[in-house]
Amino acid sequence: MSGQESAAPAAATEPTSLPERSANPAGDAGAPPQPAEISKNAAKKAAKKEKLAQGKAGKAEKADKGIGHSGTKHAAVKPAKKKGDGPALIGIDVAKEDDFAAWYQQVLLKGEMLDYYDVSGCFVLKPHSFFIWEQIQSWFDAKIKQMNVKNCSFPLFVSEDVLKKEKDHIEGFAAEVAWVTHAGNSALEKKIAIRPTSETVMYPYYAKWIRSHRDLPLKLNQWNSVVRWEFKNPQPFLRTREFLWQEGHTAHLTREEAHTEVLQILQHYAHVYEELLAVPVIQGQKTDKEKFAGGLYTTTVEGYIPATGRGIQGGTSHGLGQNFSKMFGITVEDPSARPDEKKPPLHVWQNSWGLSTRTIGVMVMIHGDNRGLVLPPRVADIQTVIVPVGLGAKTPDEERAAIMAEIEAIATVLSAAGVRVEVDKRDGYTPGWKFNDWELKGIPLRLEFGPGESAGSFVTTSRRDIAGKEGKSSIAIKDLGTAVPTLLETIQADLYSRAKASFDENLKKITNWDDFCPALNSKNICMIPHCLTEECEDQIKEMSARKAEEESGEPQDAKAPSMGAKSLCIPFDQPEGIELGVTKCTNPKCEKTAEKWCMFGRSY
Repeated sequence: MSGQESAAPAAATEPTSLPERSANPAGDAGAPPQPAEISKNAAKKAAKKEKLAQGKAGKAEKADKGIGHSGTKHAAVKPAKKKGDGPALIGIDVAKEDDFAAWYQQVLLKGEMLDYYDVSGCFVLKPHSFFIWEQIQSWFDAKIKQMNVKNCSFPLFVSEDVLKKEKDHIEGFAAEVAWVTHAGNSALEKKIAIRPTSETVMYPYYAKWIRSHRDLPLKLNQWNSVVRWEFKNPQPFLRTREFLWQEGHTAHLTREEAHTEVLQILQHYAHVYEELLAVPVIQGQKTDKEKFAGGLYTTTVEGYIPATGRGIQGGTSHGLGQNFSKMFGITVEDPSARPDEKKPPLHVWQNSWGLSTRTIGVMVMIHGDNRGLVLPPRVADIQTVIVPVGLGAKTPDEERAAIMAEIEAIATVLSAAGVRVEVDKRDGYTPGWKFNDWELKGIPLRLEFGPGESAGSFVTTSRRDIAGKEGKSSIAIKDLGTAVPTLLETIQADLYSRAKASFDENLKKITNWDDFCPALNSKNICMIPHCLTEECEDQIKEMSARKAEEESGEPQDAKAPSMGAKSLCIPFDQPEGIELGVTKCTNPKCEKTAEKWCMFGRSY
């Protein structure tokens, strides 16, 4: 499935009437769910779980209000207010459209994606989210191995002398570098940096290992973590002090060969978003102002967060040119030289490219709703959960055992069909409570099975991406092995289609400056004719910002309207309408003509 075309609907056998078990009002799909009645034991567990979550969020808030190593105060995300006590708090109690930052925090904590750590800006990735990263790793690693990229591991420490070797590069990261200055109580003679990225770590060894054009291309990749310390308003997955990523570093004989790889990697990044995460992106090139420090050019995949109207950089593939090879002396002999001819050595052409766990945050922001996470089936650790229903305290043990045996048989069939399935056997919780719990965690598909389904030889299905009765159906037991995988692919395709429609609707072509700021303020991304000069970009950012506000510790997204627009990328897919030398740049203060359509927006 390409992610752009919806798969055929699952084959289903409709019973005369579906059992009424939804814990949510059918006509109130957008409202936070009201949990069904639960047992006293379950209520105590839920209340305890919520108390722990609130305590952790409170600790994180206090940490983020602390002062970083540079003396900068860090504004904290305000925890959502409680609206009730006990089991009701297992759900999301703030609407996505009302307080996006608080909603995002709750979804990640209550959806068991992460936990807060006692170092501000650092987070614990729980199995529910780490599985998604493993799926991305597995898919992307297979793709780069087909390109003859080899995995390796370099130290996380880098000496100050090496880090400063490339002036432009280190200036781009200077404020974010964390330094080791002591070993125990003893000050180090020379402080050591913790890598913000690995160009300066790896390239001295490229100079050592590459001696001949026959050693090219050299293609290495690391799956590691990096540290970028100095920033305000940490946001889980999007902006953290330590994060997981992959970073590829390659060396080539020619510029053309290097450029081909840059675009190939970018295409893989786009596929990670579109094929795995059901997130639409636009591929393009960064302007000179926004490109990677020390590089020749930067290509990027850019996404869009509808709830905030902001763009977000999804992954970058950089053509470094010969800048680093000249700094580190990475050269080979000229293979075109005749045996009796001496030509100067050639500096290799280099690339670097990286994709991080930011991918997970983008996915959550786009697909999540007021009931919690919504996970695309291809990356969900549990694709289908089976919940026993209709088994009360008066149900005979023999009947209960028979129903559970049928459920286990169904799970076996689904597992054999390649579906990641789990049976919810937890005691002390009603089916309605379990429904809410699995919806909060974003499990794509729920199957309900009880005496009624057993008698009719079907299962009741409930799609996580469609609320209420519209998302419910049934599948004959004999068809489960084919119908459930098909339905999961349909869910995947529908998630992408809805996100793509939203991006398309909010991507506006603007040629008149008077329309630019109103479009931004209506949560749109703007495509404008632009001269591509840095001075003009600065003017656009300044003019598009609303009246500056003093920092007040508000959640980041509450201040988004005051942000000026920055260039996101120059899309590869250029609309028509620019006549070179004739079409004016959209900036009214600019006297130059437009070179390209450039995408501008407020961004993360």
